[in-house]
Amino acid sequence: MLLQTIILYVLIFLLSILILKTLFSFSSKHYKLPPSPFALPVVGHLHLLSPFMHHSFHMLSSRYGPLIHLRIGSVNCVVASSPEIAKELLKTNELTFSARKHTAAIDHLTYNSSFAFAPYGPYWKFIKKISTVELLGARTLGQFLPIRSQELQDFVKLLLEKSHAGERVNVTEELLKLANNVISQMMFSIKCSGTYGQAEETRRLVREVTEIFGEFNISDIIWFFKNVDLQGFRRRFMDIHKRYDSLLEKIISNREMVRTGKKKNGRRINGDVDDDEEVRDFLDILLDALENEKSEIQLTRDHIKAIILDFLTAATDTTAMAAEWALAELINNPNVLEKAQEEIDQVVGKSRLVQESDLPNLPYLQAIIKENFRLHPPIPMLARKSIEDCQIGKYTIPEGSLLFVNLWSIGRDPKVWSNPMKFNPERFLKPNESDGLETNIDVKGFSYQLLPFGTGRRGCPGINLAMQELPTTLAAMIQCFNWKVVNPEGVEIKGKDLVDMSERPGLTAPRAHDLVCVPLARCSPVS
Repeated sequence: MLLQTIILYVLIFLLSILILKTLFSFSSKHYKLPPSPFALPVVGHLHLLSPFMHHSFHMLSSRYGPLIHLRIGSVNCVVASSPEIAKELLKTNELTFSARKHTAAIDHLTYNSSFAFAPYGPYWKFIKKISTVELLGARTLGQFLPIRSQELQDFVKLLLEKSHAGERVNVTEELLKLANNVISQMMFSIKCSGTYGQAEETRRLVREVTEIFGEFNISDIIWFFKNVDLQGFRRRFMDIHKRYDSLLEKIISNREMVRTGKKKNGRRINGDVDDDEEVRDFLDILLDALENEKSEIQLTRDHIKAIILDFLTAATDTTAMAAEWALAELINNPNVLEKAQEEIDQVVGKSRLVQESDLPNLPYLQAIIKENFRLHPPIPMLARKSIEDCQIGKYTIPEGSLLFVNLWSIGRDPKVWSNPMKFNPERFLKPNESDGLETNIDVKGFSYQLLPFGTGRRGCPGINLAMQELPTTLAAMIQCFNWKVVNPEGVEIKGKDLVDMSERPGLTAPRAHDLVCVPLARCSPVS
């Protein structure tokens, strides 16, 4: 009984300290913060947030304005929901917001060595240079074009087989396989559904990582519970890390054995290519840097695993998800699908499969991609962290605050977009073909109404790969097929809005339910 009383008094004491810390956290500097809803002691505004954070932020911003302050547990946050404020934060004050948020899950799963979450500094600059030049540069993307083309042909062949048999296809899963096979071959010359037979586990790990990165862990946001695993997060990310580490260790060890064999046989593995004139994949590039004692940054094995995780998750889940959202919108908007088919028929025809070289001649397809990014940005919010105090107008954003730029909200703002809830690719065409309100907008990070790949120094380095792979994949699905939506029992769904467009929470914003369709062949341009 005495022990219980002591524990109760200790808890009351600590809770009182926490409340006082919360109430007077800014008293010493007298910050003038952006508008904010009423906050509760301890939890702050946590009670106002749903698992779909971008939805919750959107509702709060519609009430309190395009720049708001929130306190989520012990963490101070600001949310920007307009292009003008996004530009001021991400461009004018880019260096101030050059850091990224960290959580226990992020730190552990990325071996504390992530490129995506690394502070802006020598390590980040080094990895950015080798990734953009060696893996994602124009020369390397050109060298890997045959792989992307072959994977797309295999994808279309599978769909044609299902079409001829009248069978349904889980399009969600097949798009994940396609994206995963492309990036896996570019990174370590492995087709995940082939040699190692680990495709399903790889895709599952990618999905689990993006989910847990996007969830709130009470232990991360309320300092009192820092070492208490209330929600089982630690158990979850430890399990994910164990499985991922085992997968990567096998791939890296096998590659090291191959490299050792080449060295024993006197074959060169450093430099541009080896003696067989093979295209070096990213794993070889990283292992070269690991073994190079004169490298400007001395990489470790954990660095390599973390970088592979960065690129696997970024190039698998988001690419597949964007293609799936776009196809779902086309199915729900058959007039748009018909216009896209007409454009591809005129430019490409039906006797050959659409190619990446056709993309500049398909403006309506490009408009569909932009419209899809507007309504369904692969990552709905850009997250940054301030490294110093920042003045935005009459408000001060304190050092260490998390910044969320709500791309999902900006894409639905009627002050920015005409009729924002309508899927209308025409808005991105030339002025004489639309109302002219949203023309001349690109996705490269210069138009703050549309930032699917971010902007500035911390913009996505994979934009060139994504804007080759994604439009070509979608174009092939448009060119070769119509789509019949079916329920789990295989019965066709008819009527308006055939595809459920609800979301699932996470770092990304995937559809809540897998897209299952029966493909109906329009043409068979592959043999």
